[in-house]
Amino acid sequence: MAKTLWAVSDLHVTFPENRARVDGLAGPGDWLIVAGDVAEKISPVVETLAGLISRFERVIWVPGNHELFNRRSEKLTGKARYRALVGELRAIGVDTPEDPYPVFDGVTVCPLFTLYDYSFARPGLTPDNARFKLDDTLAIAPYVDIPAWCAERLDYTRARLDEVRGPTVLINHWPLVIEPVAGRDVALWSGTTATRDWAVKYRARAVIHGHLHTPGERLVDGRRHLDVSLGYPFEHHPASRPWPFPVLGGAAG
Repeated sequence: MAKTLWAVSDLHVTFPENRARVDGLAGPGDWLIVAGDVAEKISPVVETLAGLISRFERVIWVPGNHELFNRRSEKLTGKARYRALVGELRAIGVDTPEDPYPVFDGVTVCPLFTLYDYSFARPGLTPDNARFKLDDTLAIAPYVDIPAWCAERLDYTRARLDEVRGPTVLINHWPLVIEPVAGRDVALWSGTTATRDWAVKYRARAVIHGHLHTPGERLVDGRRHLDVSLGYPFEHHPASRPWPFPVLGGAAG
């Protein structure tokens, strides 16, 4: 039976309907990408991924904005929260953006964490004058300078990707190109123009993202960009669309 690399994102398991769908995911011998937004608290993120890693050969995770949400009552916020989450997931065997990139059937699978710097926004649009405000403005921005953290993550990630040889699958919660969000207010919180050429430069067979809750495939500069979101229960996509999304098929094992 052929091994498959699957991808999902935006599980939002605090909703019972979503939890039931996630609990039904299984692929002995297969790999699973989880491209962020599992839950808002550390404990259900770890619990969910522990369940998935018991049912898949390998689980590869990147954080979304929901994993980074902070509350004033919490001891760990901002970067410390991310480091704590990485530590707990490593302890149960989940691959994170801080770990060596695994290789699936000759393709390097690269979990990334690049955040956003508001550069996808229309000219003049800022978090202060946007028609609506993403929860990030209350739950992330007060605890860390997001554009500065984005710049740090870009430098760190470029250095790692420059060492990779051969084809890749790039995984990021936020899209690496503007096309999926062009002209929308949510673009403000959805990525950075600094990653525009990464899919081509790093020989991506596919680019995986979530965040937008609009599952589907888009071709940009000849590269496949896949939104693999589950989303909230009222947004679930038709059964005719694949979910989880099959990204690559490997050698028979």
